Amino acid sequence: MKKSMVALALAFVFTVGAASASFAAKVECTVDSVNADQVTMTCEKGKAGALTAGEKVKVDTKKKAAAEGC
Repeated sequence: MKKSMVALALAFVFTVGAASASFAAKVECTVDSVNADQVTMTCEKGKAGALTAGEKVKVDTKKKAAAEGC
């Protein structure tokens, strides 16, 4: 009984640790320039420290409204 409780506790700690590691920092940036496959961005003051060189990031763009009519 005690082993199963310890195993359950360790599984819970592992699950919580894995879930918290999957959440990334959210940083809002403005694109300064685009040159072929390189993009230069300026990020919020103090928030760029959440990023490191060589780190993979996901960039979401704001959707533009469709132009109506001709």
